[in-house]
Amino acid sequence: MSESSSRRTSSSHTPTPESVKSPESVKSPESVKSPESVKSPESVKSIVTPELAALRTRIDELDRQLVEVLAQRLEVCNEVAHLKEKSDTPIIQPQRVRDVLTSRRQWAIDRSVDPDFIEQIMRVVLAETHRIEVAGRRSDGAPDKIAASTNTRSTIDAAMDTVTTRIDHVVVAVEDLDSVVQGFTDHLGFHRLPMTPQREGIAVIAAGGVTLVLVGPKAGPEVEAHLAAHGSGIHHVAIEVLNAGYAHATLSTPTSDITPVIVDEQGHEQFFTVRDPDSGTQFGYIARTGHRHGVAISNILDAFRHDPEL
Repeated sequence: MSESSSRRTSSSHTPTPESVKSPESVKSPESVKSPESVKSPESVKSIVTPELAALRTRIDELDRQLVEVLAQRLEVCNEVAHLKEKSDTPIIQPQRVRDVLTSRRQWAIDRSVDPDFIEQIMRVVLAETHRIEVAGRRSDGAPDKIAASTNTRSTIDAAMDTVTTRIDHVVVAVEDLDSVVQGFTDHLGFHRLPMTPQREGIAVIAAGGVTLVLVGPKAGPEVEAHLAAHGSGIHHVAIEVLNAGYAHATLSTPTSDITPVIVDEQGHEQFFTVRDPDSGTQFGYIARTGHRHGVAISNILDAFRHDPEL
């Protein structure tokens, strides 16, 4: 059996702490937090104590207030849109966007809230306010929508619909890393982000809320092998989930081919599907259980080892 196939699992059970791999950079594997053990989605029981119920009631009320504040904000933005239309003012105001993001990040810092988290929220809010400013000029009405999701056809659909949040980043294998980085930064508006720790052959670039991880052949022999077999292109799409153990248990079936959950020293819990030879598609599922440190470089390199064609 090859190394890549021996490291894959088709077990229907979530890996035990002993099977969780630690990256080479971790000096003390015992200090790495193991993923929460989940045997199956159905095994997660709802246990609600009176204290927990009281706290949930407070959260529900705060969420209601949050929705109310957002609704009020959108109403004000509608008024702004009418003023802009009358005065022939451009809808997009780049300096205002930059000021909003910077000031809200500072507000977050002042309240000991992670500013990257607040920036994510504000970018979604700004995108929605820009949409309604434009959509308000259309003659057709908005479509009717309901509260509950109707897109779940199975237990897996329902479980993944519950815990999947967004695309976290996209990993792209490239044969000429320096050339690609220069092209993306010079012509497409991306900028390089710092990596901790630094790793030769890898560059993390971003534009606003979009993050790409570019991986070249100097990153390791597994990347060289992938490029030799498949050439440059998207390696995998990393999807953020609320709980990696739950997502892993959901997708683990007798016929599935997914890796164990990997945990790095920064609290990134992640697992990967193997590359589908028919579509060339591979996914990573990531949950952050530590501080926000960007992408999990060591986990990304581990994903390159799980290719049934290599």
